[in-house]
Amino acid sequence: MNNNKTNNTNNNTNDSSNIKNTGCAGGKDVVVLAYSGGLDTSCILVWLIEQGYDVIAYVANIGQKDSFEELKFKALKLGAKKVIIDDVREKFLEDYVWYSIQSGALYEDRYHMGTSLARPCIAKGLLDAADVEGASHISHGATGKGNDQVRFELSAYSLKPDIKVIAPWRIEEFLERFNGRTDLFEYARQHSIPLPVTPKSPWSIDANLFHVSYEGGILEDPEVESPSDIFLLTKHPSAAPDQPCRLEITFLKGVPVKVKNVSTSEERESSLKLYEYINEMAMAHGVGRIDIVENRYIGMKSRGIYETPAGTVLYQAHLDLELLTLDREVRKIKRHLAAMFAEQVYQGYWHSPEAEYVRSCIRKSQDDVTGQVTVDLYKGQVYIIKRHSSRTLYNKELVSMDAKGDYDPQDAGGFIKIQALRLKEYRRQHSTTSATNK
Repeated sequence: MNNNKTNNTNNNTNDSSNIKNTGCAGGKDVVVLAYSGGLDTSCILVWLIEQGYDVIAYVANIGQKDSFEELKFKALKLGAKKVIIDDVREKFLEDYVWYSIQSGALYEDRYHMGTSLARPCIAKGLLDAADVEGASHISHGATGKGNDQVRFELSAYSLKPDIKVIAPWRIEEFLERFNGRTDLFEYARQHSIPLPVTPKSPWSIDANLFHVSYEGGILEDPEVESPSDIFLLTKHPSAAPDQPCRLEITFLKGVPVKVKNVSTSEERESSLKLYEYINEMAMAHGVGRIDIVENRYIGMKSRGIYETPAGTVLYQAHLDLELLTLDREVRKIKRHLAAMFAEQVYQGYWHSPEAEYVRSCIRKSQDDVTGQVTVDLYKGQVYIIKRHSSRTLYNKELVSMDAKGDYDPQDAGGFIKIQALRLKEYRRQHSTTSATNK
């Protein structure tokens, strides 16, 4: 390994694919590494030190079930000069997840985008740490074939244009040494790096408050059934309780502000506590599992397995309340915005001007989405039971089959005739054309 560095500032680029440089006048360059404690970032931490960097490990507590003291001890033992543990759970919920709930967005109609939402939040914390520590570089362990490299780096350059990013999985020297995860396992063995995964179960796991994702390893074959013990959060629906859990969820302008367990009268109101409580109930009832093939932004298909318990419950409850309170034509427009939002989040454009604009429109659409929705969680499903809103557009007298209300049914005849005009003309023209062609 060549540890000599040549400064790349004359390259007029922020892409640190050539990481070698001479170092700072006062000593080594400092790099803040987005550190998870897994195989990739643990090996990258040691490798960056081999390259001559002082490494600060940045760990975002985004709701993953890790022992942060153990992560800190591990990173320091591997050679990190400092470890920053940053609790961003409430920020993640309030500044990122709540927008997703308000939007009602699913990427490709199925994926709740748990990883996608977390990356701009982590990137913001990573850059804040770099500012505080005076670091000119940040680094991450995202692969060169995945979406996360795009999400981290577009966020980084949007927020701090002069930052330098070290992406080892796109650096020739790194790729020559590590052809894949097998080489990383050997490197970890040589450097006594303890790992949470083994070569027999080498799938990659990403966890936060919103979800857990699984990909890689044997999961890369979409024809292979996932192992029955892969899920970390949810019970299998067949093993879930035989009695449903009934929750009343209160929304204010599209944001959940309270949850009540109807059976036990338990209540939670703060963002973090209510989300964790819904998560707990949904996990016990097997809610939120999906196994999908999706289209990555860089142009390839991949298989992912996801658990999004509370997110699935809130998505369904919010959708029901929105249908009660939103004007039909407004909701049509908002559905287009939701599709834009999903692509912007998935593709890493959270900190872009177009994404900021779409989020402001979505936020405005939620002015009247206030009320309560009661749901049953049962055997992996979310069942809507009832809903109430002071902002409802539902007029019982108008829609009732037992009352006339402020509506004359005879008016529908003229409405139908007008709507039928273009259909008649279309059929007439095509009938004439068909007869002529015979």
